[in-house]
Amino acid sequence: MDLPKFLLADNTDYPTAIFVLHTEYPRFIINLENDEVEWFEEFSPEDRKDLEEESTRLISEATDFYDREVARYED
Repeated sequence: MDLPKFLLADNTDYPTAIFVLHTEYPRFIINLENDEVEWFEEFSPEDRKDLEEESTRLISEATDFYDREVARYED
Protein backbone atom coordinates (compact mmCIF):
# COMPACT_ATOMS: atom_id res chain seq x y z
CA MET A 1 0.00 0.00 0.00
CA ASP A 2 1.24 3.46 -0.88
CA LEU A 3 0.73 5.83 2.07
CA PRO A 4 0.97 9.62 2.15
CA LYS A 5 3.89 11.03 4.11
CA PHE A 6 1.56 12.63 6.70
CA LEU A 7 -1.90 11.73 8.00
CA LEU A 8 -4.27 13.66 10.26
CA ALA A 9 -5.74 11.70 13.15
CA ASP A 10 -8.16 12.32 15.96
CA ASN A 11 -9.70 10.38 18.81
CA THR A 12 -12.80 11.13 20.85
CA ASP A 13 -10.92 10.19 24.03
CA TYR A 14 -8.73 13.26 23.36
CA PRO A 15 -11.26 15.83 22.12
CA THR A 16 -8.88 18.79 21.98
CA ALA A 17 -5.87 16.94 20.56
CA ILE A 18 -4.79 17.26 16.94
CA PHE A 19 -2.53 14.42 15.81
CA VAL A 20 -0.30 14.30 12.75
CA LEU A 21 1.23 10.93 11.90
CA HIS A 22 4.48 10.75 9.91
CA THR A 23 4.42 7.43 8.02
CA GLU A 24 8.00 7.34 6.71
CA TYR A 25 11.21 6.60 8.59
CA PRO A 26 11.56 7.81 11.27
CA ARG A 27 7.88 7.25 12.01
CA PHE A 28 6.27 9.37 14.71
CA ILE A 29 3.04 10.95 15.85
CA ILE A 30 2.85 14.50 17.15
CA ASN A 31 0.06 16.00 19.19
CA LEU A 32 -0.09 19.59 17.96
CA GLU A 33 -2.06 20.62 21.03
CA ASN A 34 1.03 20.26 23.24
CA ASP A 35 3.82 19.36 20.74
CA GLU A 36 4.32 15.96 22.39
CA VAL A 37 6.07 13.53 20.02
CA GLU A 38 6.00 9.74 20.20
CA TRP A 39 8.55 7.92 18.04
CA PHE A 40 7.67 4.49 16.63
CA GLU A 41 11.30 3.57 16.02
CA GLU A 42 14.14 2.39 18.24
CA PHE A 43 17.28 4.49 17.78
CA SER A 44 20.87 3.61 18.42
CA PRO A 45 23.08 6.16 20.19
CA GLU A 46 24.73 6.93 16.84
CA ASP A 47 21.33 7.65 15.27
CA ARG A 48 20.28 10.03 18.01
CA LYS A 49 22.52 12.87 16.79
CA ASP A 50 21.10 12.64 13.28
CA LEU A 51 17.60 12.37 14.70
CA GLU A 52 18.01 15.54 16.74
CA GLU A 53 18.94 17.45 13.59
CA GLU A 54 16.24 15.90 11.43
CA SER A 55 13.43 15.99 14.01
CA THR A 56 13.18 19.78 13.95
CA ARG A 57 12.69 19.72 10.19
CA LEU A 58 10.19 16.85 10.28
CA ILE A 59 8.10 18.43 13.03
CA SER A 60 8.04 21.68 11.07
CA GLU A 61 6.88 19.74 7.99
CA ALA A 62 4.14 18.08 10.06
CA THR A 63 2.91 21.46 11.27
CA ASP A 64 3.01 22.86 7.73
CA PHE A 65 1.03 19.84 6.52
CA TYR A 66 -1.64 20.47 9.15
CA ASP A 67 -1.86 24.18 8.27
CA ARG A 68 -2.20 23.32 4.57
CA GLU A 69 -4.93 20.75 5.21
CA VAL A 70 -6.93 23.11 7.43
CA ALA A 71 -6.64 25.87 4.84
CA ARG A 72 -8.07 23.51 2.21
CA TYR A 73 -11.11 22.80 4.40
CA GLU A 74 -11.68 26.51 4.94
CA ASP A 75 -11.73 27.32 1.21
